[in-house]
Amino acid sequence: MSIDVDVATWLDRAAQAQENGELDEACSLLRQAISAAPQQPMIRVKLADALLFRGDVAAAAGEYRAALRLQPRCGPAWWGLAGIRTERLEADELARLETLAGDATLAEPDRIAVGFALAKALEDERRYADAYAMLLDANARQRRRIDWSANDFVARVERMLGLFTPDVAGAAPAELGREVIFVVSLPRSGSTLTEQILAAHPQVEGASELGDLGAVIAEESNRRREKFPDWALRADSADWSRLGRRYLERTARWRRQRPRSTDKMPNNWLYLGAALAMLPGACVIDCRRDPLEIAWSCFRQLFSQGAPFAYDFDDLAAYAYAYDRAMRHWRALFPQRIRTQSYEALLADPEAEIRALLAFCGLPFDRACLDFHSAARAVRTASAAQVRQPLRGDTARGDRYGHLLDPLREALRRAQARR
Repeated sequence: MSIDVDVATWLDRAAQAQENGELDEACSLLRQAISAAPQQPMIRVKLADALLFRGDVAAAAGEYRAALRLQPRCGPAWWGLAGIRTERLEADELARLETLAGDATLAEPDRIAVGFALAKALEDERRYADAYAMLLDANARQRRRIDWSANDFVARVERMLGLFTPDVAGAAPAELGREVIFVVSLPRSGSTLTEQILAAHPQVEGASELGDLGAVIAEESNRRREKFPDWALRADSADWSRLGRRYLERTARWRRQRPRSTDKMPNNWLYLGAALAMLPGACVIDCRRDPLEIAWSCFRQLFSQGAPFAYDFDDLAAYAYAYDRAMRHWRALFPQRIRTQSYEALLADPEAEIRALLAFCGLPFDRACLDFHSAARAVRTASAAQVRQPLRGDTARGDRYGHLLDPLREALRRAQARR
């Protein structure tokens, strides 16, 4: 989109505010941008995204629809609207979306977004075979746009685990990082829910997905002129302590009001060996869910970034295998620092699981954590609307598709056989 300098400045400032969790400020800046460029639908989409992260679901839906009034072929607006899990499209909107999905003149990024949006709407209508077919097409289109090799990724993980041994682990002072709670998982495993529960506690700030751990490691790689994890073999206790303090310095803004904070950046699981060598006092929550549900939920999601594996069954299975392999390795190195949190167990017995989760983190029980959906905070993930609802036991999707998911089941079985 063509925009002037002032609007670009507002958009940059809004993006920074959103990154810092300052969603009121982000929304204000985006509204200024809209006032200056009222015919730009993507600014409306950005505002809708920010409103959704803030928990203003109805206002977000209104902005997505406003964007569609400006540009009825705007794929991101359709995907944003259809992706609100607490909303359903109107009948006329579904009809328009089906027509648009068949338009061969639609730009490929918009066609992909429309495909994911239509699949969500068809699933809401219980037209599972049609939704499945649409997802196969949309995912195949998205996969062709991505340069990612499952084999190369798995080899990279295996090499890292081979280098990160007990000799490397546990070098910094034992209490360093006690204020940090890492939440790691595959996407769509309940990590946002887990963080929302923790953030409802008066001692914990939910910082969402932070890039600071990767940034600290990248800084050290640049300083040494050596790639991670190669330099980990030569890092001593002073190095790990220095890196741990650097991480705490970078994330201190999240602990101005509360003494502890979370970090749920999705790919932090790759760096847990370094994270716990730097911050031995930190807690790690490993969020787990039924593998089929995880994989199918990922396949139904058009990610904004950071999930190149999500658009192919074999890629999904390989990534899930690598995650499980890595977490078993980290758990062997740091058995007292990692808790496995089952999504299904949390649904079955919320209070018992929440009490155990808080105890593991060294937090006293607080009943506010049972009412996590009422917590007022920014949630900057695809689960933003979902975690503001009470726990529901009907979140499983795989069984609804029956034998259609047999190819995904087989891909997961092949990956499991590699263990």
